[in-house]
Amino acid sequence: MKNDLLEQWDRENFFHPSTHLAEFARGNVPQRVVTGGQGCYIEDRDGNRLLDAFAGLYCVNIGYGRTEVAEAIAAQASELAYYHSYVGHGTEASITLSKMILDRAPDHMSKVYFGLSGSDANETNIKLVWYYNNILGRPEKKKIISRWRGYHGSGLMTGSLTGLELFHKKFDLPLTQVIHTEAPYYFRRPDLNMSEADFVAHCVAELEALIEREGADTIAAFIGEPVLGTGGIVPPPAGYWDAIQPVLEKHDILLIADEVVTGFGRLGTMFGSEHYGLKPDLITIAKGLTSAYAPLSGSIVSDKMWKVLEQGTDENGPIGHGWTYSAHPIGAAAGVANLKLIDELKLVENAGTVGRYLNDTMRAALADHPNVGDVRGEGMLCAVELVSDRDTRTFFDPSQKVGPSIAAKLLDQGIIARAMPQGDILGFAPPFCLTQAQADEVVEKTVSAVNAVLG
Repeated sequence: MKNDLLEQWDRENFFHPSTHLAEFARGNVPQRVVTGGQGCYIEDRDGNRLLDAFAGLYCVNIGYGRTEVAEAIAAQASELAYYHSYVGHGTEASITLSKMILDRAPDHMSKVYFGLSGSDANETNIKLVWYYNNILGRPEKKKIISRWRGYHGSGLMTGSLTGLELFHKKFDLPLTQVIHTEAPYYFRRPDLNMSEADFVAHCVAELEALIEREGADTIAAFIGEPVLGTGGIVPPPAGYWDAIQPVLEKHDILLIADEVVTGFGRLGTMFGSEHYGLKPDLITIAKGLTSAYAPLSGSIVSDKMWKVLEQGTDENGPIGHGWTYSAHPIGAAAGVANLKLIDELKLVENAGTVGRYLNDTMRAALADHPNVGDVRGEGMLCAVELVSDRDTRTFFDPSQKVGPSIAAKLLDQGIIARAMPQGDILGFAPPFCLTQAQADEVVEKTVSAVNAVLG
């Protein structure tokens, strides 16, 4: 029996993100105070041990309780807890981590700018894109194309880039510089008779039409996740990126690959850009950079862009962009230890093999269920999309809360999955250390939860 006021203080004082604030304050939203974790499991103060099949928020890639990272953080904090990175200052950890990232990134990338979150990294990216076009004498070339159902953060600009209604509603977003195009979401294609190739051609035609309407001379960049994440865990249809990139090149539109989710191994390759043959001008990194053991993000800048940024400072003096916590030494030390562990434990390879096993097993177990419309995934990402009628692709009414109900049933069985927004979609993004036996448990209990809710 607890004898403290922690849960009362929680409801009275803590502003939780992505939460129904009024219901939480009234006590109608459950609390969970997490106290520990090991491997793929977390523990709470009520003694529950839960298999976290979403790795926090797609981020605890090495698993919980890795003392190597904790020790690196402690050692850095003892030696030097903080110094800024302005005007050429650095630390051993920040310099080393920059080298480690570029050693793993596509060959044409040049430098890393560090922040704290994926949101601020994408804010940096947009500023750099605008700066780049100003230096090249193209002040009108500033619009950013994003995609519906994409997720790129929840700031002002990054919340605008995000193509999900929840992040726009009542926030006066999106801002006018952001325009959206078709999501590469084959299951939700407008015509069920379309083949994947037909749908890719449709996405390309929609993009070309948007560029034509807006004017290519007003469009600076296109941002996309290699695999849609929060919008439904949606791998692109075959040939999508091969078809999109030439359109961008033809119109001199920069490509920003948002690899906050896919970077550092989640697809079974070090980067999603490598996985899909992308050649981005900027790469956004965060989550997997430190496996969320400390806050850290980054913008990886290509050789092409870097040359223009250098030209800009020759013409205008020091670049006017910086965060107090850029390249924070504690975050950088966590990143160095994390990337070393990913290599030593062969976690990228495990994400590929066990992730494929998870997807294959989930598909085999649920593909014939009358209310399962799609089982999809890539690497250590998997999603199950529920429908009222599979043959006609009729969706459930959102008020039925089918996805959240199944996620709740899974939680009752000790498995954490995520009910994704804008649909009845159950998402899985486990730590890279997941075993085949744990994958079997996730699938078995998912089937049980689906049957409990839908029969």
